[in-house]
Amino acid sequence: MNRQRIFAALVLGLALSGTALAQEKQRIANEGTIGDKWMLADGLQLATATYPASLAPRGGSACIALGYLIGKDGTTSDFAVLKQWNSEAGEVAPVEGYWQAFAQAGADAVSQWRFKARPGVDVVVPTYTVATLGFQGGKQPMDAATLRGHCQIKDLADQLARVKSKRFERGDTTKQDMEKHRLRQQEQQVEDTLRRANSPPRGG
Repeated sequence: MNRQRIFAALVLGLALSGTALAQEKQRIANEGTIGDKWMLADGLQLATATYPASLAPRGGSACIALGYLIGKDGTTSDFAVLKQWNSEAGEVAPVEGYWQAFAQAGADAVSQWRFKARPGVDVVVPTYTVATLGFQGGKQPMDAATLRGHCQIKDLADQLARVKSKRFERGDTTKQDMEKHRLRQQEQQVEDTLRRANSPPRGG
């Protein structure tokens, strides 16, 4: 996947992952729990995310939790930053374009990851999971575990719901997201109407 396509995926972020999760039966798996269904492709070593060169002079340490989808063919896509932290300003970007640079660095690495179904897995189900990526700054190095701890997500499904809810409350949604929300509401109303219509009369 080239850098332009990766950047497009990052811009769409959760809108893409939400759409994919809704369209096809998929599984959400916390970090470190995909090993029951997936394994690394033969001969593959996981590419490591590198510190963005444009931000190297600042020297701060940072981490991101990068959500991604493992497709049926074992490739990765639908990248979205689900959590972020830096030693300069916490979750806030110290300069414009800061988080985009780290997101791009993370996606550049994770887009190279390849998986295959474990032996004995008869039905391959696409899996949405997350990788916690740490970036050590030259001026402010940190213990790796402490750095990753700022971004680790214990419950991915809950975090996805929280992030999407925040985006909706801010109005930071695409027209497609809004239309899907409206359609879901309509479907719920129809289901409620049918349920009431099929309920036995009271006191009858």
